[in-house]
Amino acid sequence: MIQTRKYSIDNVDKVALQKWYSLMTLGRQLDEKAPNYLKQALGWSYHAPYAGHDGIQLALGQFFDREKDFLFPYYRDMLTVISAGMTAEEIILNGISKATDPSSGGRHMSNHFAKPEWHIQNVSSATGNHILHAAGVARSIKIYKSGGVAICSQGESSTSEGYVFEAINGASKEGLPVIFVFQDNQYGISVPQRDQSANRRAADNFRGIKNLKIMFCDGKNVFHSMETMDAAKQYVLKYSRPVIVQANCVRIHSHSNSDRQELYRDENERHCVKLLDPLKRFRIQLLHSGKFSGEELDNLDKQAKQIISVAHKKALKAPDPDPKSIFDFVVPEPYVSQKYPEGIHDGSKGEKKKLIQALNETLKAEFRHNPDTYLWGQDMANKEKGGIFNVSKGMQKEFGKIRVFNAPIAEDYIVGTSNGMTRFDDKIRVIIEGAEFADYFWPAMEQLVDSSHDYWRSNGKFVPNVIIRLASGGYIGGGLYHSQNIEGALTTLPGLRIVYPAFADDAAGLLRTAIRSRGLTLFLEPKAMYNDHTSEAVVPSDFEVPFGKARIRNKGNDLSVITYGNTLPMCLKVTENILEETGKSIEVIDIRSLVPLDKETILMSVKKTGRALIVHEDKIFSGFGAEIAAMIADEAFTYLDAPVQRIGSTFTPVGFNPILENAILPNADKIDVAIRKLLTF
Repeated sequence: MIQTRKYSIDNVDKVALQKWYSLMTLGRQLDEKAPNYLKQALGWSYHAPYAGHDGIQLALGQFFDREKDFLFPYYRDMLTVISAGMTAEEIILNGISKATDPSSGGRHMSNHFAKPEWHIQNVSSATGNHILHAAGVARSIKIYKSGGVAICSQGESSTSEGYVFEAINGASKEGLPVIFVFQDNQYGISVPQRDQSANRRAADNFRGIKNLKIMFCDGKNVFHSMETMDAAKQYVLKYSRPVIVQANCVRIHSHSNSDRQELYRDENERHCVKLLDPLKRFRIQLLHSGKFSGEELDNLDKQAKQIISVAHKKALKAPDPDPKSIFDFVVPEPYVSQKYPEGIHDGSKGEKKKLIQALNETLKAEFRHNPDTYLWGQDMANKEKGGIFNVSKGMQKEFGKIRVFNAPIAEDYIVGTSNGMTRFDDKIRVIIEGAEFADYFWPAMEQLVDSSHDYWRSNGKFVPNVIIRLASGGYIGGGLYHSQNIEGALTTLPGLRIVYPAFADDAAGLLRTAIRSRGLTLFLEPKAMYNDHTSEAVVPSDFEVPFGKARIRNKGNDLSVITYGNTLPMCLKVTENILEETGKSIEVIDIRSLVPLDKETILMSVKKTGRALIVHEDKIFSGFGAEIAAMIADEAFTYLDAPVQRIGSTFTPVGFNPILENAILPNADKIDVAIRKLLTF
């Protein structure tokens, strides 16, 4: 049994009560002052008032240990972070988006409070999605036995999101030390809780999940909130199981400064919630207890006002963000190879390996190199099986179930909790199969987008060190959800590195660089070439390929072919035949790395040959080749002797029947026709 303390006005000493009241009045005065900054055109264009949530937010901050715990506040958690130690000046700096704002340096929306150096995490505006990050960092807390907990705070309406169930279900299955706090004010902007779920209390939607404890408290009541958070934290620390704390609150004001609650709440309701004001009720309790006089509390109010006045003046003088800084912290600097700066080796010594073998051996080598490397995903760890294609075969057998383990069929959960795992320590690297096939990755896009701007959004204070492996492309007769390409959509997201090797040595070298680098890398693997002899190459045991370095596979003078992935071997074969037949030499550039892209090698080649053909498996329309074509037209137009041409798949899904697949995807015949036509232009 856990012996929990009972909190009441009688058994809490005056020092603690004074501290609590000081924090509450400071927070409330800031909460009420925030809209004035917008009225004066000083900033704070988004403010979500917390009045009515005072009890649970005070308790959240008081039971957060910045040395061991990780706190994930949501946009209404102003008092939470003040209670956790953030100052009035830091709150105002965030509100008016100054360069010295500790949350994001003015890069993120106001009212998104953070201090990563204290483990108060910067979270996005995608409501509730930080719950996955909280579960992920709780996994690392458990693995490394650090003795802390993850605390995730959110409104009740965000629990309607699918990834909230994924996080709670996964945390319960894994037994993770995390507290999920639902601050329930019965409204999602203007939508009442009755339109969110059949249960009036959001936490009741999760009943029946094994290993999950649900606690309820009056989030308006300081003492009940303290008591519940105390019990919740003790329970999590003792049993390493998740807890939901449902804190019933009221929302006294509109959802935000862009909302007008009088449009959907009548005057009587608005009057009634004001009568439940937690700060006023706490003040009355303090007075009735005889521990404080009205004068004492008035003085604490004045002290808070003075603190805010000083903070206000200092914050207004703080520097604004420098527009030149927009390119800072988009992607962290990668690991740099000293031995293979161009990502090329002589290839003359050693036995050739298949692409799948190169990936498997590199994974194992990097796991031996860094003991803080983890691998997980669907079908990853069942006896000798390692993923749907067996890329990670034997990994769990060698490195154990803690470092190599299976995931549920929940792509959001896989990506989001991997992000969270790396929040625990920057040395951690998490490698995942983001989905069984790349086409199944779309449910995780919410987390990919969020993770892609974590580094920029936090002003360089956090970057997820995650490598997302995806078996990509067609030529296997897979049809829908098994043969599509997705890189054209993914390359539009700043903050990602995206690579697509076609040969065993490049696959090994890029994977090693990705694992050793900080940041988020999408590692696309042409699954049709896993065991294809055309992808075989000699692979030095320490080979490394830098990001953004293309490889010239064939040198030539008459035409430049720019390609990657499954179409690379086709291009090499076609150009070899044309050289034998016509004597025309064609330069074949394997870009290998889509983002960052080696523009210099591409442009130098096109300027030399005067002709360019871009070949990739993805759709021509809006495919990645369109960006390369635009770049060539923009920066090498005067060198061209013919229009830039592209070969890719048709603007259709990839069909299942081999006849349909052949009609849709590029092949050697289509590439041959395009090259010959361009050579004679």
